[in-house]
Amino acid sequence: MSDPKSFHMSPEEFRRQGHAVVDWIADYQSRIESFPVLSRVQPGEIRSKLPTNAPQQGEAFDQILGDLERVILPGITHWQSPNFYAYFPANASGPAILGDLLSSGLGVQGMLWSTSPACTELETHVLDWLVPMLGLPEKFLSTGSGGGVIQDTASSASLVALLAARERATQFTSNRKGCDGRLVAYCSTQTHSSIEKAIKIAGMGSDNLRHIEVDHKFAMRPEALAHQIESDIKAGLIPCFVCATVGTTSSNAIDPVREIARICRDHSLWLHVDSAMSGTAALCPEFRFIQDGVEFADSYAFNPHKWMFTNFDCNVFYVADRKHLIQTLSILPEYLRNQATESGAVIDYRDWHIQLGRRFRSLKLWFVIRHYGIEGLQHHIREHVRLAQQFATWVRGDARFELAAPAQLNLVCFRLRAGDDSNQKLMERLNGSGDLFLTHTKLDGKLTLRLCVGQTHTQARHVEHAWQRIQQETGKPGNS
Repeated sequence: MSDPKSFHMSPEEFRRQGHAVVDWIADYQSRIESFPVLSRVQPGEIRSKLPTNAPQQGEAFDQILGDLERVILPGITHWQSPNFYAYFPANASGPAILGDLLSSGLGVQGMLWSTSPACTELETHVLDWLVPMLGLPEKFLSTGSGGGVIQDTASSASLVALLAARERATQFTSNRKGCDGRLVAYCSTQTHSSIEKAIKIAGMGSDNLRHIEVDHKFAMRPEALAHQIESDIKAGLIPCFVCATVGTTSSNAIDPVREIARICRDHSLWLHVDSAMSGTAALCPEFRFIQDGVEFADSYAFNPHKWMFTNFDCNVFYVADRKHLIQTLSILPEYLRNQATESGAVIDYRDWHIQLGRRFRSLKLWFVIRHYGIEGLQHHIREHVRLAQQFATWVRGDARFELAAPAQLNLVCFRLRAGDDSNQKLMERLNGSGDLFLTHTKLDGKLTLRLCVGQTHTQARHVEHAWQRIQQETGKPGNS
């Protein structure tokens, strides 16, 4: 009796089409500067090009790849363009893409050590590599009481830190009884919105998140934090968590972690340091001023998927004492029991984050670190900072513009002195041209343009072109 027809892609077909996909990606990277950085499609335009119903019979892969070019590509905002200066970058690189491909090919579900020992042990080891690479305190090493885990994003890292803080403050009763409305958390007015989302998810209530005022550099004011904590304690509330940011989204402001840590120690608060964007800069010893005080943090997070050439998603999250995290998140149903877990000799990362299932993310990070080496990573970080500082110099030299915040690393916040309307129109003209993509924020109540130099392939000529285009759009010949 013959086997039933198989609809699967054969190994031979996979090999042929796999070559075609890799060729397409390589070609895309080589021609990426030919596309407008910001997609120009209108709402609904992509869907209008798609069939109403799914196909009854399978289609040729060549046709599918052709539709990627015809239908999908026009709707892509090109985050990998060297002219992408918006938000913060979400970088990719050749070794990261190949590592991710191999992760997909292996198809590992690494929820437990036993479900693929290499998935767990490589992750533990690579994250231990990063501790000295970044000049982080040794307490974050897995060889002690702490350790690291790869989360999907900094938002998830902040959430699990908050949950652990909640449980530590209530002697691990909130998981069983829920919150009573007295727990309070703190961040600055410039802290990422994910903290407010986290406090809602954690059941603490957004009214119990205190936004602490900032100084003229947009960094949290420690004296204001201390005053608010004391006021809350007098009101019968229970402070439990502070988020300090090293590189805020709006302005790249760096909160004074050491002073904040002292306040947290005085009141036994959990200190989480969110260094999602700027943490990568600490690969270079001259930028490790950003780590001042981190040795006192209970948890720390940064995103290799922002500035370390490791494609999304990849957040590295460390804790100083992993038992608080594990006790907060561990649930062990019968179907997950196994000899390795029961022995206590292994790490089961399912207990370190919200979800049970997990991909083999450390593979792409391992590939990146081994391909570039510390020296190669440092070279590109230094160059990005140098280019951003050069751009800031040009801004300072043009009397029509002003810097809206200190340019400490690779983000430059600037604006025309003429006012919000002029800045809004300038941004719209630049983004509409397709030549580059900037985003904005508001600092001191004024609309401010943000230019972040951090895309993998951005070079001096791209930043020079960005300044020339800004000059042209403001009626001055483009000279750098």
